[in-house]
Amino acid sequence: MQIEQFEIILKPRSRGFHLITDEIESQLPFIKKGIAHIFLKHTSASLSLNENADFSVRVDAENFFNHLVPDGNSLFTHTLEGADDMPAHIKNMILGSSLTLPISEGRFNLGTWQGIYLCEHRNYGGSRKVVITIIGE
Repeated sequence: MQIEQFEIILKPRSRGFHLITDEIESQLPFIKKGIAHIFLKHTSASLSLNENADFSVRVDAENFFNHLVPDGNSLFTHTLEGADDMPAHIKNMILGSSLTLPISEGRFNLGTWQGIYLCEHRNYGGSRKVVITIIGE
């Protein structure tokens, strides 16, 4: 059994739900079988596993979360970084900052229609750092 840990930097993306499966998977070391824990080092973006084929799923998810937690809500006092900051933190609390996925033959062992999303909740979030810890053989 081996344990590997490394950090990758995801390219900056606009606000929305973005498939990043290939971007992460291309940097995985070859592991015959194991588990990958993927941790996003930010509180204004999230990770999620969902539909990877139809782009409208990502659009609908973005629309739903913006409706659920709108920018500029008068409930929020944490507004120093803009009207989209506190809503981004709330969305992160709902969706989460990590995923744990199986690896088989050097690839994520996902369902046919599953993909990893970076859920960017800020208008200008910038690049994002991800720590990947792999336990496997």
